[in-house]
Amino acid sequence: MKQKQMSAKPRRIKEFIRKFFVSLKRSPQTIALVALAAAFLVYSLNLTSIANTTARINSPNMGQCEFAAMLFSILAFVCFLRAFPKRQKPKIMMLVLLYAMLAGLVFVDGVYLLRITQAMTREVSPVVIDDSTAFILSAQNTVTAHIVCVAVCAVLVLLLPLYGKLLKKINTSIDVEGNGEMEAIDISDE
Repeated sequence: MKQKQMSAKPRRIKEFIRKFFVSLKRSPQTIALVALAAAFLVYSLNLTSIANTTARINSPNMGQCEFAAMLFSILAFVCFLRAFPKRQKPKIMMLVLLYAMLAGLVFVDGVYLLRITQAMTREVSPVVIDDSTAFILSAQNTVTAHIVCVAVCAVLVLLLPLYGKLLKKINTSIDVEGNGEMEAIDISDE
């Protein structure tokens, strides 16, 4: 009894992996969508430290950059989902808009990082990182990680045709016992 349970577990794992790859073969854009979701989560789950940094430094356009980053992130999701409809060719216009949103994200994050750097290096009352302002360093790291995640997403969307073809080469067929012993059916007499 235990032997059957032990042998059933590896089969379930193999079947799960096979189904996972079948799903990826059908829609390889899922990989880029997961990267886009990761970028969104990196930014939005650390929004408190970003908002506290905006309130503490209070440099021009920091609030607008924060708002634009959330807006472009949501619009990037919409553009991505519209760019890859089910079982249809990708929509070029939506891909162009997606790259515009990703470029907008990188731009506003860059401006935000510039404002943090300017506040820390200015001559008159520079912002000093200590225990009470540790959130500024956290926000700086979050925005940097967000830029990296957005860049990875852009590269994954760009390379989608390449790794889509590579995924299609993976053999996900099931070997059924007895299929090799079947004889050819002769239909020429009919």
